[in-house]
Amino acid sequence: MNHGYTYQGALAAAEVIRWRIEDIIGGEKRLDFSKRFMPENLARVEQLDFLNDEERLILNQIRGNAYLCIFGLVEEFILPFVIDHARSQVHGDDYPMRAFLQFAGEEAKHIQLFKRFKCEFEKGFGTQCNVIGPARAIADAILAHGPLGVALTTLHIEWMVQKHYVDSIKDDQELDPQFKSLLRNHWVEEVQHAKLDTLMVDALAKGRSEEEKLQGVEEYLAIGGIIDGGLKQQVEFDLDAFERATAHLLTDEEKEQFRQVQLQANRWTYLGSGMTHEKVLETLESLTPKARQRIESISGAFC
Repeated sequence: MNHGYTYQGALAAAEVIRWRIEDIIGGEKRLDFSKRFMPENLARVEQLDFLNDEERLILNQIRGNAYLCIFGLVEEFILPFVIDHARSQVHGDDYPMRAFLQFAGEEAKHIQLFKRFKCEFEKGFGTQCNVIGPARAIADAILAHGPLGVALTTLHIEWMVQKHYVDSIKDDQELDPQFKSLLRNHWVEEVQHAKLDTLMVDALAKGRSEEEKLQGVEEYLAIGGIIDGGLKQQVEFDLDAFERATAHLLTDEEKEQFRQVQLQANRWTYLGSGMTHEKVLETLESLTPKARQRIESISGAFC
């Protein structure tokens, strides 16, 4: 695949853009609960016409909390996976090992950042908002799949982050600046992770037959099924948190509409936006055109 990514380039970029958790959260850097956290393209709260403006704002913030917490959760499977891949590079070229160790260190930092965010959110929001988990159980379920399937899932997540920030977050001036800052700092490091993931998929696919590559794609889809099951549960958690935060008990009809709209919003956010990303599709096609065709044939259900 002629993508032009190199370990040296990713490592050099990572060393320039490095940031510390203490510089972007805590102290006077606080969330503003009078503002939206998430762009409407991802939150999709405006479609719920039985909510008033204040209730839509609250639901938007509930979605924002889940968004960062879920990223922290998925990075708990990415971290050990990347460390294992780095270990395989110990006796080879120094640059891949260093680049993947840098990648792993940044993922560990992101997990810590999102835990700090969760504490800040809970103090300011005032209502407990549950998020799917536990992280270890989800990580174990995902890591039980073959390495190519896990690598494709990781690639999907990294390019998904790029799409969300560039297409929907970067130019939205109505979002809370503090929440947006956390997303920007997360995004700027994930840019290099997406490149390293592409190189990882290349390495893992090398020497595999077309049948083995397609099996990796099926495992990627199976992991997507695990994620989709979690998203259904997250919608229930968000519904419960919304009712407790607003004291607005929805009717059965309103609950059904809430579930339909918010499940599709979550599916687009975490599944569709990655499955349709051109960089993900290019990587799949580089494995075999059948891989891209397989994903394109089903991705519409998550958009």
